[in-house]
Amino acid sequence: MQTDAVVRDNVMAELEFDPSIAHGAIGVAVSNGVVTLSGHVPSYAQKVAAERASQRVKGVRAVAQELEVRLPVEVKQDDEEIASRAANILAWSVGGVEGVRAVVEKGWVTLSGQTHWQYQRQDAERAIRAIAGVQGVFNNITVKPMLQPNNIKTHIANALRRNAELESNAIKVAVNGSSVTLSGKVKAWYERKIAENAAWAAPGVTEVCDNISLQ
Repeated sequence: MQTDAVVRDNVMAELEFDPSIAHGAIGVAVSNGVVTLSGHVPSYAQKVAAERASQRVKGVRAVAQELEVRLPVEVKQDDEEIASRAANILAWSVGGVEGVRAVVEKGWVTLSGQTHWQYQRQDAERAIRAIAGVQGVFNNITVKPMLQPNNIKTHIANALRRNAELESNAIKVAVNGSSVTLSGKVKAWYERKIAENAAWAAPGVTEVCDNISLQ
């Protein structure tokens, strides 16, 4: 069991190690394995990157995100400019998201519409995060698969068994129609994401509820 002091040191080291994060103004506190990130970063993309870097660290049970996005003066954009760039990116750079729309208010982008796969939903959000001036993203895109649910549990179980980083027997999969619920225990936060991504990759899945806990 990692102590909070060790977890804090490791989180700070991971933030410093990641070249995509300006870590100088980020504060880290840890209590019972729960990491609180405070301070500020110069972009929303870095805010997300800092959270994900923290989740990679052994012993982290959860992350409380209190980072503020403070945009440099030279990259501040008005809502109209951000909306225009978002529309272009969705039209040109993100495959399979026809009908996805972006609405911008005070730098916050709300995405709506439908995709056929979860990865398309994630790609759309990832692309918008990188736009200069964005303060945050609300992803209200829904997944409406073209394929009907078929042997979802088998597809997911096989995917979990194939992954060398997971003890697949420790993860339980329950399926109700096109909705999947994951439960059980894993050793690290990133293993939860591996299992969740495996569930979303099964044809016909429209919802994944991740109830996996950390050992």
